[in-house]
Amino acid sequence: MRFVEAVLALDGAMAFGIHPSLDGIRALCAGLGDPQLTYTCVQVTGTNGKSSVTRMVAAILSAHGRRTAAYTSPHLVSYTERIEVDGVQVSETDFARGVEAATVVSERLGGGHTEFELLTAAALWLLRERGVSIAVLEVGMGGRWDSTSVVVPAVAVVTGIGLDHTDRLGSTVEEIAADKAHIIKRGSVAVLGPGTAPVRGIFESRAQEMDARVVTVGEGDVHFSVLWFAQRPGGDTTVRVISRGRDFGEIRVTAPAYQAPNVATAIAAAQALLGDAIDVETTRSALARMTFPGRFELTLREPPVVLDGAHNPQAAEVLATAIAQAWPDTAARPVAVIGILADKDAEGIVRALAPVVRGFVCTASSTSRAMPAEELADLVERVTGTRPPAIAYLPSAVEEGRRLGRAAGAIVTGSLYTVGEARALLVPTR
Repeated sequence: MRFVEAVLALDGAMAFGIHPSLDGIRALCAGLGDPQLTYTCVQVTGTNGKSSVTRMVAAILSAHGRRTAAYTSPHLVSYTERIEVDGVQVSETDFARGVEAATVVSERLGGGHTEFELLTAAALWLLRERGVSIAVLEVGMGGRWDSTSVVVPAVAVVTGIGLDHTDRLGSTVEEIAADKAHIIKRGSVAVLGPGTAPVRGIFESRAQEMDARVVTVGEGDVHFSVLWFAQRPGGDTTVRVISRGRDFGEIRVTAPAYQAPNVATAIAAAQALLGDAIDVETTRSALARMTFPGRFELTLREPPVVLDGAHNPQAAEVLATAIAQAWPDTAARPVAVIGILADKDAEGIVRALAPVVRGFVCTASSTSRAMPAEELADLVERVTGTRPPAIAYLPSAVEEGRRLGRAAGAIVTGSLYTVGEARALLVPTR
């Protein structure tokens, strides 16, 4: 199977939607020889921040000499972004091998598996083939029925809880937390990020039921503070983390301050696996080398274009703080080029960003799930009282955002699909 054939196979499986069951992924894994049992697993869920935490945990463990993989979703440009081994994306050839192995088993079982079931099975198989000793797996959605929940994680991480995917996970944060809590399995260590505080009792009850030890971040076991935050696009933030009695000192990351809780949560998760073997300098160096594609990522400089995949009001509020910090001159703020999916809380996103941007340019990604640019412009006008340009063609929308933003430039946001297409346009392929 060639890479293009693998992508077509996954695209075809999208027609099967989402299955609220683990039967499909369990059958696929069984047919592949249960590869997930051959390495230690860390599973990461949460409404926001889970991709960053997944990649940070993997980077820390890899820097300590453990052959570590990261499995994340969704991708921005290519499917190969979803699977990294020791910080390097798998090749298109290896990716296709994994999808082929999963597809062969699926056909033998009668087919009907979803895109994410096939993709997860392919990844788990490929990680065994690549000799991985630790796999850090980002949950696609929720926790109870997510395909990554075929594993029994040694460490189960929850970054935080907000209202997202309410059509599938529940209409309240309590219902969403109860779904995500299912990644905590018997014998796991549950690492609870600061964003879990309002519903922490739900996770603690699940942990008690599963005889899982709990590590809390932001209070109790792990403390962090922001010593310096990025005051320009592409700037650094300095965080101090004290995790279970170990002082990790000043940790520098090229990211806004919103990554600080993610840094602390990632350190706590890595420490839960490594114990006393975790080394302060190794951890700091690993985090200092990290990049965060599509997360306040500076792609052009004069004028700047920043990409951030904030796709719900909670993430947009966090992004708004980062914008205010990176553009401290209120008279010289960027223009937001936004493209939002039709099933998201577009009004909440716009209300969060409106106070910190010069204005908006409305666009749409190529996915059928995207809200039309004109419809989004209608919404922005209702919220702000000003009619923004509606430019469906993303390259032109980005250029218009840079023109209107003048020296302050533009920030492209609202959806990972929008950010992914912008990134394909702005970041050269290596």
